[in-house]
Amino acid sequence: MKLLVAYNGSPPSQRALELACEKAKANADALVYVVTSMEGGSNETLEDIQAVEEKLERAKDYLLQSHISCETLQLARGLTPGEDLVKFAEDNGVDHIFIGIEKKSRTRKLLLGSTAQFIILRGPCPVTTTK
Repeated sequence: MKLLVAYNGSPPSQRALELACEKAKANADALVYVVTSMEGGSNETLEDIQAVEEKLERAKDYLLQSHISCETLQLARGLTPGEDLVKFAEDNGVDHIFIGIEKKSRTRKLLLGSTAQFIILRGPCPVTTTK
């Protein structure tokens, strides 16, 4: 079983990681992908990239302490985070996606879109959200 956690280090994404960990414990052959998507290009600074790497390393340590097989990835393929995560799930045969959600105002959602909404509607497998 392959599980995907959309992870950015926020409290909701940490809860999504914890849920995926619990599901993985119930399945001996589970593999958890912990993935952060950045659009790439000049929008990200070296500090941004290093901060993401540190957050992914902490997530990996959390899963390894629970004896869960995992891989952490930082994607920067020029896609929006929602598109990137759905494409990753499709390309890797992911069975279940876990994502933390944060409340956004209508204006912010309209201007920035909603990564979680995109994944829920376009994901190739079941999606579990947590806040």
